[in-house]
Amino acid sequence: MTNPAFSLIIPAAGQGKRMQSETPKPYLELKGITILERTLSAFSEISGLCQVIVSTSSQYEEQTRKLLKRKFPDISVDVVSGGRERQHSIYNALMVVLDEADLIAVHDAVRPFVLDSTISQCLRKAYETGGAIPGVPVKDTIKRVDSKGFITQTPDRTDLWQAQTPQIFKKEILLKAYKNAIKKDFLGTDDASLVEAIGERVSVVKGNRNNFKITYPLDFRIAELLTDENYHG
Repeated sequence: MTNPAFSLIIPAAGQGKRMQSETPKPYLELKGITILERTLSAFSEISGLCQVIVSTSSQYEEQTRKLLKRKFPDISVDVVSGGRERQHSIYNALMVVLDEADLIAVHDAVRPFVLDSTISQCLRKAYETGGAIPGVPVKDTIKRVDSKGFITQTPDRTDLWQAQTPQIFKKEILLKAYKNAIKKDFLGTDDASLVEAIGERVSVVKGNRNNFKITYPLDFRIAELLTDENYHG
């Protein structure tokens, strides 16, 4: 089954502070290949992809442009400047999305292990409902804690899910959500939260726990082990 036409946005302007590295996380190498390139590889064979946009810091723009042209020689590729927050970086990318794209997928630069099946399921669900994200049920007990460090609530975890990416939406919905966020000076925790803020419903597709975000040194070590198991790259 052919997927709807979609543009892929990869925000890659983040720093490596929590990774304890001077190199931004997307540009760290996993077994000789940058995390960003491995992440892009996850989308290289997905049908419907018509454009890839990466937002990054100025010192990595040329490197990223060369990577995109090599990785995706037959489709439109763009590099835009990153913003102060992830949300601003994505908005900059939204300004160059192609007219032909029906959907926009936003995926974290440091989630290289997303499965083809997860991407395609989210694309089809988003085309059907307007928006879809992958997620996994929360496995730990969650506590709500007040400013003094005392537990105030233990939510029932049966209906709690951990959000992942790619977060995919019909183009007009995501553009409306971002324009609303700018107008109201609202900073969301992910793209879905911006879409929720305009009253749109977002579907959740069950994802895979290997689709984690490489944030801390331990995550990087786990990613090295997964890379040895012949994942994308």
